[in-house]
Amino acid sequence: MEATVLPVAIFFAAIFTNNILLANYLGMCSFLSVSRELKTSLGLGAAVIFVMATTTLLNWLVYTYLLIPLELEYLRFIVFIVVIAAFVQLVEMIIERVSEGLYAALGIFLPLITVNCAILGVSLFMVIRSYDLLSSFLFGLGSGIGWTLAILAMAGIRQKLNITRVPRGLEGAGITLIITGMMALAFMGFSGMININ
Repeated sequence: MEATVLPVAIFFAAIFTNNILLANYLGMCSFLSVSRELKTSLGLGAAVIFVMATTTLLNWLVYTYLLIPLELEYLRFIVFIVVIAAFVQLVEMIIERVSEGLYAALGIFLPLITVNCAILGVSLFMVIRSYDLLSSFLFGLGSGIGWTLAILAMAGIRQKLNITRVPRGLEGAGITLIITGMMALAFMGFSGMININ
């Protein structure tokens, strides 16, 4: 008999023990590129939280009430990407109207949220793990918060590195990847507390 996991446990596990970025390495491209400044990282993180939570919810509804009844489950990849792309376009238009500075700072990475594999990954994990509506929403929200925590931590560390001497061979991507690995190890310290696999 399979034990049921409480939605609250799924939420906290998505933030810490099963962090979508540091445990599954999904969403690394924008994480490495945008994490140079705290303000930009916070803006992108907020957009990722909003998009990830909302598209997970929308994709659950589409999958449950459209794809399964029509026996079109095999189209989930395409349908999920279309839902994510449409929603990101909407978010991009809103950010452009509300905060032109943030829109300019995010630049090309805002439309690239569409192809952020972390967002698609969360929707696919939701299907694979057979989450209900509440669990799917909390999983998407927690995954977005976990991704944002990771990018904010990296941005803070990288800003400190700007005033620190780094060995010449490790400057740039080298030290960033080493720090990402160390952060992943730190988050692994939470493993065993809550497991949602």
